Amino acid sequence: MAIEKIKLGTQGAVVSREGLGCMGMSEFYGERNDEESAATLLRALDLGVTFLDTADVYGFGDNEELVGKTIKSRRDEVFLATKFANLRDKSKPDYWGISGKPEYVKQACDASLTRLGLDHIDLYYQHRVDPDTPIEETVGAMAELVKEGKVKYLGLSEASAATIRRAHKVHPITALQTEYSIWSREVEEEILPTLRELGIGFVPYSPLGRGFLTGTITKDTELDSKDFRKVRYPRFAGDNLDKNQLIVNRLTDIAERKGIKPGQLALAWVFAKGDDIAPIPGTKRRKYLEENVAALDVKLTPEEVAEIEAAVPVHAIAGDRYNEGGMKTIEK
Repeated sequence: MAIEKIKLGTQGAVVSREGLGCMGMSEFYGERNDEESAATLLRALDLGVTFLDTADVYGFGDNEELVGKTIKSRRDEVFLATKFANLRDKSKPDYWGISGKPEYVKQACDASLTRLGLDHIDLYYQHRVDPDTPIEETVGAMAELVKEGKVKYLGLSEASAATIRRAHKVHPITALQTEYSIWSREVEEEILPTLRELGIGFVPYSPLGRGFLTGTITKDTELDSKDFRKVRYPRFAGDNLDKNQLIVNRLTDIAERKGIKPGQLALAWVFAKGDDIAPIPGTKRRKYLEENVAALDVKLTPEEVAEIEAAVPVHAIAGDRYNEGGMKTIEK
């Protein structure tokens, strides 16, 4: 199938309507299989999914190396996004910090380019906003990377509307990446209208609710010991899981009536929210990549969108998106 290309913001970026989140290929969702992950990346390109998303902290840099090595011979097909700002230390597995200091911005970019084995990054995001560094200073340093030809477009992730406005005055922001799905809709109130006012594209991550909206995870599911979901994400634990399961059951019923999979319904809902939105569902397996791409063929009527939203009321989801530490890194 020919996947539609859309403008991401108004700065000139053009991406495939659906992207591919690469994080889980190297960490957080169980055991790695680099061979299958590489095959998934190449299959994505064959299908026309050319908007690839990684970050310097995924697998402590391993994910950038995997993506860069795999796409090297097909670089001209790819619109590649990566991120900086989150800090980790292999000797302290539980440590997460944030830096938006100008000198660090430049160091992080050079390190990412080395791992990727590329001469430029198409879209460079600040992964989380550093509360101790004015956004003007961080974006100012990012703008220098554009002047140097190391980066084409700039992005932010999990930033508030006020921060987006301040950043955009320093250098045009092409895209905001923030969690968005039928069970995470906080951006609809203020952030999405701000993006559309300023001509900034929107890239939802976790549009499948970290796999929960596919209907394949229940309280009886034995997640791998290396899977962060029951540790880092309260929605997957205890009573929250039981309550959220009822909601997913409603989505499954709607999907079955439509003759599609629950995950495809969840993605179709995101696509229905605007032609300026390019979600990046993540997977490390070709099978699920192909299922996600097939969601592009699912068209929802306004009545079906309303039915889905009635089945998953905004305030009915049990549990925060992240644990306490993770929630502190999200601007409100």
